Amino acid sequence: MASKRHQESGAEKRKKKKQRDDTRASLAGSMLKYMQPTQGQEEQPSTSSCTQEHQPPTSSDSATAPSPDTDTSLHTTASASQSRVSPVTEGPSDTAEPYVPPPNDPALWSAHILDADRVEIVRRGPFKVSSDFNFPKGPDGRAFHTSLQFKVLPNGEKVHRSWVVYSPQNNAVFCFACKLFSTKDIKLTAEGHSDWSNINTSLRGHECSQDHTQCMLKWRELDTRLKKGMAIDQQELTLLEAERKRWREILKRLLSITLSLASRNLSFRGSSDRLYESDNGNFLKEVELMATYDPVMENHLARIKDESSHTHYLSHEIQNELIQIVSSETLRTIVRQIHLAKYFSIILDCTPDVSHKEQMSVIVRIVCFQLQPDIKEYFLGYIDVEKTTGLNLSNVVLEKLKELGIPFENCRGQAYDNGANMRGKKQGVQTRLLQLNPRALFVPCGAHTMNLVIADAAKSSQDATGYFGYLQKLFNFFSGATQRWSILTKHVKLTLKSWSDVRWESRLQSVTAVRNQTKEVRDALLEAREAVNDPVAKVEAQALAEEVASFRFVICSVVWCELLTITNQVNKLLQSSSMQLDVAVRLIDSTKINLSKYRQSGFDEAVSTAKELCEALNIETELKEKRVRSTKRHFAYEAADEPLNDALKKLEVTFFNCVVDSALMSLQERFETMNQVKEKYGVLLDFSKVNGMSKEDLKRHCNEFQKTMTDKELADVDGPEMMQEIINLPQLSPQTSALDMLTFLHNNGLQEVYPNLWIALRIALTLPVTVASAERSFSKLKLIKTYMRSSVGQERLSGLAVISIVAQKLSYDDLIADFAARKCRRVPL
Repeated sequence: MASKRHQESGAEKRKKKKQRDDTRASLAGSMLKYMQPTQGQEEQPSTSSCTQEHQPPTSSDSATAPSPDTDTSLHTTASASQSRVSPVTEGPSDTAEPYVPPPNDPALWSAHILDADRVEIVRRGPFKVSSDFNFPKGPDGRAFHTSLQFKVLPNGEKVHRSWVVYSPQNNAVFCFACKLFSTKDIKLTAEGHSDWSNINTSLRGHECSQDHTQCMLKWRELDTRLKKGMAIDQQELTLLEAERKRWREILKRLLSITLSLASRNLSFRGSSDRLYESDNGNFLKEVELMATYDPVMENHLARIKDESSHTHYLSHEIQNELIQIVSSETLRTIVRQIHLAKYFSIILDCTPDVSHKEQMSVIVRIVCFQLQPDIKEYFLGYIDVEKTTGLNLSNVVLEKLKELGIPFENCRGQAYDNGANMRGKKQGVQTRLLQLNPRALFVPCGAHTMNLVIADAAKSSQDATGYFGYLQKLFNFFSGATQRWSILTKHVKLTLKSWSDVRWESRLQSVTAVRNQTKEVRDALLEAREAVNDPVAKVEAQALAEEVASFRFVICSVVWCELLTITNQVNKLLQSSSMQLDVAVRLIDSTKINLSKYRQSGFDEAVSTAKELCEALNIETELKEKRVRSTKRHFAYEAADEPLNDALKKLEVTFFNCVVDSALMSLQERFETMNQVKEKYGVLLDFSKVNGMSKEDLKRHCNEFQKTMTDKELADVDGPEMMQEIINLPQLSPQTSALDMLTFLHNNGLQEVYPNLWIALRIALTLPVTVASAERSFSKLKLIKTYMRSSVGQERLSGLAVISIVAQKLSYDDLIADFAARKCRRVPL
């Protein structure tokens, strides 16, 4: 028989050695809480028992371990002899690591939750996803629904399941109480329950278990103690709460600085990232200015100087994050309003920026109901488009709407400029979007169209073309040298303006400056002729002075000033963001009437006014007729037109009649699409026809509107019911607009009495008339992305533009909550 072995085996020795090592590691640093920190170390507040388990990393770990905040770009240590302040970039330090709060998502919690983390999680409460969050579907096509957070009792009452927490990380649900307090390993505490087919059965079985009940009691008891201040480590919790309040006050000030700079289109950064340097940018300068008068910011900067805090949230990464948080919250507010309004229209326009990138501005038009029905146009951001084809632009717009959670099937209108890639009937953006949503009717920009009407009229006659050529020559002559411009400013009060085909009011401004100051401009030309030494400039000044003082030039000035005044009044009104289609059509019709009246007697009035001006300027009131060159003509059956011997009559025929007739014809042709859309909406855009309209015609209009608003057998309104609702309306004023009618129904609470009319009016008012809002957004683009800021990123550019253009009242608490939820922070928030 073998003797019994008295020595331990190698496996037993290794097992005991491992136990000794684990015990030694668990006791490491346990005496630090009884020792005072040295002068070079960061002073840590006393914490609960969780501090013993959460040990600070060693120096080797600190160099490799990632920081909870991603704004750790540099780590610069300053010696005691250095007078410069450390750069505003957070980084790991050699001192003890500060407490890092746990994330909100339960899937990211540690398997062994520390006491401090458990207290922080209970204080915050269960994590709630945003209301506009789209729950992803599983392999079986099912997804989580918010109704699972309620239990329906036999009597029909609903009980809120506050313990059901959804995890976006795992696309699963967890039990909040059991995840914190239970020691059992089940799906609702480990990886989460994502079997959506059997989720109801699993939740009902779990909430009746004894372990779940015990965990719920522990959760409620701890929550009650925290609220009443009866926790065991109340002193540590008080210090933690004071620290949290301090950081929230700091973030409020940083968010205020961000809003202030972004709303004024000012730059944030400079060439330096250090505090108290002359070129450290506007953001840090605002922080320094606020620290001069604000004790909270003064204390914060004092900690940075003393290097007692290595987390300060002043780096450029945090600046970008604050901009993104504010712009995202603004967009979420806009999207919520779009969902409440349901129906919307899109407005698009493109322009190149200073870095030669094509930027597309996206605008959404809706009808809001706050106190009164109001038409709003909201800016959604810039999109960098590489190709300006109709296919690419339409795909980019649809991706942007999908990203924001705006359903395109609720779009009822689209407005662009008159570019072929936008309004093309075969491959334009409007055609491609109409194929996806036939109810999204296209309306061309009224302001652009009116500008094209003027451009057509200016090119219809040689005298008209020559007149604007002389205006440009006048501007070029005086602006070509500072000496000539100073001569001009001595004589005139309103300086000369250049004109362009793409600037809507440039023609009127250039004509008005010469029309009202003909004598002053002529005197300036004569003085410039004597002052300049260049012989070419002398000849040019003499020729321009003779042209300005001619009877023909004065008549053209009077005629063009009157024509542009008539059209500019309408153009100004069409640029309003609250302009309605019915009002726009009436304005266009009134312009046609005014031009027709001016066609009858306008030339005689212009000649009479021109003679009065010439008499005041001592100018001859005779037109000098140039000799007409005679040419041989081949035989033709049509006789040649008899030449006009009267120069004044010839000017009327070749200039005045051509210009006015071209404007009238262009108005009729270019606004034909807008008239067609108006016909589809029928009486909704012209209630003046209701009183004298027969029942058959009204029925036809209502059925036509129902057909227009029907897609795949889904209609927005019922035509016959809407007809009966219109018949039952009270007596209407002939000038009642669609907005007036909607306001009447809203103020009197008649939505349920006229439901189809209520829907139809909301759709009609979402139709855009102009893209002026997109044009105005490009003004902000030029202020934000300048030559010195040409390298700004696309996300930052769009975020700054949203803050600058869209003025929304935001809650600082919501912004700070978003800032805290984006990632694990180094400080409690």
